[in-house]
Amino acid sequence: MKALTGTVKKNTTRTTLIFICLIVAVVGYYAYLSNRTREQKAEASMTAVQSTLSRNLETDYPATPKEVIKYYNEILKCYYNEECTDAEIEDLGLKARELYDEDLLAANELGTYLIRLKADVASYKQSNRRLTNVSVASSTSVDIFEDDGYTFARIYCGYTIAQNGENIPSNQVYLLRRDENKHWKIFGWTDSGNVQLDAQ
Repeated sequence: MKALTGTVKKNTTRTTLIFICLIVAVVGYYAYLSNRTREQKAEASMTAVQSTLSRNLETDYPATPKEVIKYYNEILKCYYNEECTDAEIEDLGLKARELYDEDLLAANELGTYLIRLKADVASYKQSNRRLTNVSVASSTSVDIFEDDGYTFARIYCGYTIAQNGENIPSNQVYLLRRDENKHWKIFGWTDSGNVQLDAQ
């Protein structure tokens, strides 16, 4: 009888422990899902401007010329498609400048740059323009070359601009130069389309 009682106690203890472990696992999984849902809701509630500005380029710099231009286009879409405050336009402009090559920065003094940027965005909105489509060339289409001891990348980007019910195509060629940190920086661009985007 004693042996049987001991076995029953062991089985009861084991069952209790398993039950407790299951409860802990279920509660832990529920807490994980709840936290993930909260994070997803927080991300979903961020505006396009907030989401674009939230990227830390010091720790998360785009790795390829294509990724640099894709992120730059996110900034452009915020300028031209979102309702931005002056402060947000300035913050976006500063974020764009983090993608610029040192020579391009030197040619665009910060104060003047921000004044021109705000004027350009205002003009774009007054003309009822909207950037409706962006198409960046594939990574395999990026032209990498050496010149004067530097490594450059040339990449094409197509835009569609809606104005007064009409869709107008515009094409730009971006030139990027790799810096000493192996980051691709925007060296300049040429607009070869029908409408000048005038991105600062």
